[in-house]
Amino acid sequence: MPSRGSRLEDGAGLFSADHSTLHKQDLSSKIKEQKIVVDELSNLKKNRKVYRQQQNSNIFFLADRTEMLSESKNILDELKKEYQEIENSEKTKIKK
Repeated sequence: MPSRGSRLEDGAGLFSADHSTLHKQDLSSKIKEQKIVVDELSNLKKNRKVYRQQQNSNIFFLADRTEMLSESKNILDELKKEYQEIENSEKTKIKK
């Protein structure tokens, strides 16, 4: 019986590690996408128009380029911070 309990614990640990890895990969993908958005917005000419898509629809609204750029940079910073936190938590788990 005790071995059965330890197997469950091991399985839960594996699930947690797999979930963490998937989340980390997802974050990495989002970071790459956001870097491209920031780069594209940074390289636009001043007179170009930028549109923002309404969430969960196909409706677009005119947006300010500089506001979109700063918002995109903030999102990128938040994603990087979250990714770094996952990296740091994995390192502390390895040290234990």
